[in-house]
Amino acid sequence: MKKGKGRNSVLWIESLGFLIIIALSWLVEYSRIPSAVFGDVSAPNLHRALSRTIIVLLIWAWVQFLTRRLLKRLHYLEEFLRICSWCRRVNEGDEWLELERYFKSKFATRTSHGMCPDCLKKKVEELALDDGSSTTKTGN
Repeated sequence: MKKGKGRNSVLWIESLGFLIIIALSWLVEYSRIPSAVFGDVSAPNLHRALSRTIIVLLIWAWVQFLTRRLLKRLHYLEEFLRICSWCRRVNEGDEWLELERYFKSKFATRTSHGMCPDCLKKKVEELALDDGSSTTKTGN
């Protein structure tokens, strides 16, 4: 997904939904559907329709603000890249690629540290050996 394209499509769909709600509110007010369904004999009320529209617009503005904030944070977090602290391989989906191979195809990416399964296994074995040798020395 290109930068900003997904963000804009989500906001457009969200906006379309709120516009539909506003349009339905006005349609219901002027088509007298409640009168037909509930037997109410009321005339279209401009004040009631405007009040509903203002309330929906306020909710729309709040939801847009929160959605923009959430999408900005999500995009920021997606920019990070996990790199093994020991062997410097890069996590790409389910596999760990050599750093040089990864950067040949991608540019300008932030990095963070992680540990690939191979290095974790080696480190656990080293720690177990170190722990075992220190117990052997103290046990004698």
